[in-house]
Amino acid sequence: MRIFQLQRWTAIALLIFLTIHMIVVHYPPFHIDFSRIAVRMADPLWKAIDIAFLAAVLIHALAGTHQVFTDFQRFSRLHRVHGVVMVVLGVVAFIYGTLTILAFNPTAATETTLLLP
Repeated sequence: MRIFQLQRWTAIALLIFLTIHMIVVHYPPFHIDFSRIAVRMADPLWKAIDIAFLAAVLIHALAGTHQVFTDFQRFSRLHRVHGVVMVVLGVVAFIYGTLTILAFNPTAATETTLLLP
């Protein structure tokens, strides 16, 4: 039952984060402008929003995968192993994604964008 509730709460969070993402990244110039992304990623608040978005996506996707799996195998050892694998995969992906977001260097991205034709 808790996984079901987790799915619903992360779905609401995804609606909010996807709306923010679409408005900020895709809507204004009608194309992706990497210099605007570099400016946005220099702000710690936007990094926090992106990390929360990453967490919501991972929780929603992995909990959904686990629920689909448990529809076929109710109570078995494989069920527990799959649950542990989903948690470990989620933690590893979250750490990797968070480190990638935090390591983003806006000045290097702007310099690279200026070199492109």
